Amino acid sequence: MQVHAVRFGPGQELLGSLQAFVEERRLQAPFIITCVGSVTKATLRLANATATNTNEVIHLTGRFEIVSLVGTLNPEAHVHICLSDGEGKTIGGHVMGDLEVFTTAEVVVGEAVDLRFIREMDERTGFPELVIQPCTEKISLTEAFVK
Repeated sequence: MQVHAVRFGPGQELLGSLQAFVEERRLQAPFIITCVGSVTKATLRLANATATNTNEVIHLTGRFEIVSLVGTLNPEAHVHICLSDGEGKTIGGHVMGDLEVFTTAEVVVGEAVDLRFIREMDERTGFPELVIQPCTEKISLTEAFVK
């Protein structure tokens, strides 16, 4: 496993920034190890959404602490978040985007160096699901940062 750390600042969109970080470093099997920080916006798909009813989406605005952020960060990232409001009440779901950083987001990203994560449509669920493959292409650190 390889470990990477990154910090995002006020106003940055967290999911897109994480995906850009992964792309810049050409990570093949990235996943979130931990994250602490806060956001002022979030768009989440709730747990009762299905492939045929994806309208179970909420848009949050306010100040929220990131209590948990987990998932895989391949190009079609699958990320879940749990947020707490000013009273400590929590809400969570599948991240759709609009995670606007309030003060900071400190993220530790892991990479399973011998694997490659892709997504393929799963007829059983109706969603693109994770497919884990052995990594056949090895990239040196020099190549990863030059490109």
